[in-house]
Amino acid sequence: MKVYEHHGMYTAGAWRPAATDESTDVVNPADERVIATVPAGTAHDVDAAVSAARSALPGWATTAPAERAAALTALGRELRARVREFAETITAELGSPLALSRLAHVRTPLAVLDSYAELAARHPFEERIGRSTVLLEPVGVVGAITPWNYPLHQMVSKVAPALAAGCTIVVKPAEETPLTARLLAECVAAAGLPPGVFNLVTGVGEVAGRALAEHPDVDMVSFTGSTAVGKEVAAHAARMIRPVALELGGKSPNVILPSADHTTAVRTGVTNVFTNSGQTCSAWTRMLVHRSRYEEAVTLAADAAAEYAPGDPVDPATRMGPLVSARQRARVLDCVRRGIKEGARLVTGGPEAPDGLPRGYFVRPTIFADVTPDMSVAQEEIFGPVLSIMKYEDEDDAVRTANHSVYGLSGAVWSAETPEAVAFARRLNTGQVDINGARFNPLAPFGGWKQSGIGRELGRHGLMEYLQTKSLQL
Repeated sequence: MKVYEHHGMYTAGAWRPAATDESTDVVNPADERVIATVPAGTAHDVDAAVSAARSALPGWATTAPAERAAALTALGRELRARVREFAETITAELGSPLALSRLAHVRTPLAVLDSYAELAARHPFEERIGRSTVLLEPVGVVGAITPWNYPLHQMVSKVAPALAAGCTIVVKPAEETPLTARLLAECVAAAGLPPGVFNLVTGVGEVAGRALAEHPDVDMVSFTGSTAVGKEVAAHAARMIRPVALELGGKSPNVILPSADHTTAVRTGVTNVFTNSGQTCSAWTRMLVHRSRYEEAVTLAADAAAEYAPGDPVDPATRMGPLVSARQRARVLDCVRRGIKEGARLVTGGPEAPDGLPRGYFVRPTIFADVTPDMSVAQEEIFGPVLSIMKYEDEDDAVRTANHSVYGLSGAVWSAETPEAVAFARRLNTGQVDINGARFNPLAPFGGWKQSGIGRELGRHGLMEYLQTKSLQL
């Protein structure tokens, strides 16, 4: 077992001692062993990081966009040189299977970083409207609070557009996965970014995260995490009259229309839900199937789930690792028990521990059938490998069921006729919809409706979150 060393906080271009000796353990969720301790940041650490970002802001904000693009390109080179180390670290602290760590957890954020390096160089930060010159200028110092489920991707999706816009940033990563953030800080240093442009404070959300979200010298907060915490961040931002970007929870529908290839649609839907052990905010956790093909879909889903036996994430044959923590496992198992109690039909899985895994935060991949729209497993974001299969009578019923949620983050529609799927997708109250399993597009805006958030990440729309508008009347 590899034991990871830790440093202090990364502020003003260097690793500096934390304000106290307090620390938090980093636990490998596959075997429950401590693999590192990292400093538990306090408000004093946040103050130092924000001060460094504030000092660096005037110089970075006035740097030519081409220079900012070059800095992001240099950062990308450093990340590429350490792909293997990033993947192994993410597997160790998150429990993601190693193959998934290499692809989704590292290669995807690299594509996002590349996209912002290109966008920074060509985005029109100035335009002429009549007799006015309209400027897009950096919003200022950004406080970024990121979750544990996709640790590198979530950081890059905030850091890259913020730096491209000319902002400086302070990142507070999730306490469960801080080692990936430390690797990113090492890459920032190696890439030669100016001191104070990027700063890192580790620690627990209730202390370091809150101090960053409420800091008076932070101009904008970008938060990804639970809807409950997002509401607190938004409430404080409202009191400060400052912008926020919130990427929150989801309970996304996967609507399979009668004409669709059900084998492909169901198997892809199961993969979508069980990938990353179900710890994906945009996962299609509600599968909606027409009554005429419902039992066929249930059988197909059960067969597909059999391919996701939990196992050692380092084993190349493993497709599903553990959940990130004991707390997360307990929450998911409680949701499964409530689903059974409410009368959902347990097709596969359940709350019992998986066979042959005496240690680690593993759960069985679980599928419920006969789920009705108001059951907890149809309404709550479980954030684990739990799929609810629901029946609909006609397209209007499917639309009502799909939209019957406080969330509106993602979704999918399947049909033999693409125009039919697109027409249905237009009726969904959600931020993005995949048509017939379309691939992820790092240039398309990502974000939610309703309680799934405010603002967008990725591409041009993500860059705009970090810019503010000034008009010069000439």
